[in-house]
Amino acid sequence: MDTPFPNQPPPYEGTNLFRTDVALREAVAREGAAHAQDALDRWGATVGTAEMFALADAANRHPPELRALDRRGERIDAVEFHPAWDALMRVATTAGLHCAPWVAPGSGAQVVRAAMYFLYAQVENGTQCPLTMTFASVPVLAHHAAGSPWLARALVADYDPRPLPVAAKRAALFGMGMTERQGGSDVRANRTLAVANGDGAWRLTGHKWFYSAPQSDAHLVLAQAERGLTCFLLPRFLPDGTRNAVRLVRLKDKLGNRSNASAEVEFDGALAHPVGEPGRGIATILEMVQHTRLDCVVGSAGMMRGALGWALHHAAHRIAFGRRLVDQPLMTAVLADLALEVEGATALTLRLARAFDTPADAPDRALARIVTPAAKYWTCKRAPMVALEAMEVLGGNGYVDETPLPRLYREAPVNSIWEGSGNVVCLDVLRAVQREPAARDALVAELRAAHGAHRDLDRHADALVAELAAGAPAPARARGLAQAIALALSASVLVRHAPPFVADAFCATRLRGDAPFGGAAFGVLPAGTDAAAIVRRAGAPTG
Repeated sequence: MDTPFPNQPPPYEGTNLFRTDVALREAVAREGAAHAQDALDRWGATVGTAEMFALADAANRHPPELRALDRRGERIDAVEFHPAWDALMRVATTAGLHCAPWVAPGSGAQVVRAAMYFLYAQVENGTQCPLTMTFASVPVLAHHAAGSPWLARALVADYDPRPLPVAAKRAALFGMGMTERQGGSDVRANRTLAVANGDGAWRLTGHKWFYSAPQSDAHLVLAQAERGLTCFLLPRFLPDGTRNAVRLVRLKDKLGNRSNASAEVEFDGALAHPVGEPGRGIATILEMVQHTRLDCVVGSAGMMRGALGWALHHAAHRIAFGRRLVDQPLMTAVLADLALEVEGATALTLRLARAFDTPADAPDRALARIVTPAAKYWTCKRAPMVALEAMEVLGGNGYVDETPLPRLYREAPVNSIWEGSGNVVCLDVLRAVQREPAARDALVAELRAAHGAHRDLDRHADALVAELAAGAPAPARARGLAQAIALALSASVLVRHAPPFVADAFCATRLRGDAPFGGAAFGVLPAGTDAAAIVRRAGAPTG
C-alpha cells in the first residue's frame, strides 16, 4: 500500500461553515436574527459537507447544454443540466433560499435568509442566479399580480424542473430579460416591440442579449409598448402546454458561472402579460433590481469568506521552512488583512439585510436605497481581489481546479457586472444622494451613531457628511463616493461591535488616506496590528 504523502492538510470539506465564522454569528445576532442561530448552525453543517462540495464541482465541470432541436428536427429549445445541478437546486429551494422571507416575514427574516445565502455562496454560485431571480421577483408579483398562480408557485419551497404550464407545476422559478445588443445597460434603448393581443395579453417580437436562467418558468422582461417601455411577464409554456415563441439562439460561453445557463434569445410573437403601469417598465423592474443587488452583495461577501476559509485551513496545516504557514509573520499579515476585508464585508452585508427587514416607510429602507448600490459596487469589486490572494496562499495547489478557489476567482467578477456594472451603480448612488433627502439623512444618522468611537472613522465620516451636505458631487466622483459610503458603514458597525484589534486595524488600513499601508495588495499592515489575533478570530489557530 502506498505511503501517504506527509505535510498535506486534511480535507476542508466537512467544516460547519456557520460555526467556524465568528463574525457571521455575531452579525446574525446583532442584526435581529439571534433566534435562528440553531437553524443556521444546521445549515452551515449541511452546506459544508463533502457531498455538497462534490455536487458543486460536478455541476461546474459539466455545464448545461442547449438542445435546440429534437431528433426529428422539431424545435424544443431545451436546456439540459447535469444531475448535480438539480440536486443543488433541490437543497437550496427546500431550504427556501428563493422565498423564505416572503413566506414567513418578521423580525430578522431577511437577515436569516442573507446568512443562509452567504453560507451557500461559499460552495456553489451558478445555482444562485435562479434563486435570486425568483426571490427578487416576489415583491413585483405581490405588488402587481397578487393572487396569480405565478406568485403562489414562486412562494413554494420546492424544486420542480418539469417543462409544464404554471398551473401544472408544484413550484415555479423566475428569470429576467433586460439587456439587448444595441443598448446593454442603457435599457431605454431596447427595441423589442410589444403589440396588444386584444384579450389583455401582448405579443413580443425582438431579442434579449442576456436572458438569465432560460430554463425558468417565466421571465420578467422589458419591451416597447404603446405608452413606452413596459414590464411584461413572459411564461415559458402556455396554458395549453405548448412552448411560448422564445427561441434560444445560444448559451453564453462565460468566464465563470459555468453551472448556470445564460442565453441569448429571440421572441417571435411571444405571449406575455403586462406587469405594472404601461410605460413604467423601468420603475417596475427596479423593484426586482433592488433585491437582486442585495444578493450580489451577499453572494460576493460569501465568496470572499469561502476563499478565506480555504486559505486559513491550508495555512493552519501546511508546514514550510520549519513552521506552519499561519505562524510565519508575513503570511499572518496577509491572512489578517484578508480577514479584515471579509469581516468588513460581512458587517456591511448583514447590516444592509436588516434594512430590508423594515417597513417600506422606515428610515432603514431609505438607508437601503443609498447603501445597496454603494455596497454592491464596493463588495463586488473586492471579491476578485480576495479570491486571487487566497488562491496564492495555497500556491500551486490553489491554481488547479481540485479546490474551489479557481472557480471562485472566475466567479467573483460576475456580481460586479450583473445588475448594474460599477459605473451604473455608482451613478445610482449619486442619484440617491441628489434626489432622496431621506436616504441622505438616514446615512448621516447611521454614521453619527458611531461618532466619537474612533478617530479615523470620525475623520472619514465628517468628510463624507460634509460632501453630502455640499450638494451634488460631480459624476466623475461617483466611484469615490460609493467607496467612501461602503467603507464608512462597514467601519461604523465594526467600531461599535467588533473587538478593538479588528476595528482599529480596519480603520487604519481602509480609512487613513495618508497612511503608507492599505495599498493595492493585501498584507501591508501598520505596526502594532495584532495580526495573530485577527487570524484566530477568523478561524485559524496561531502560535
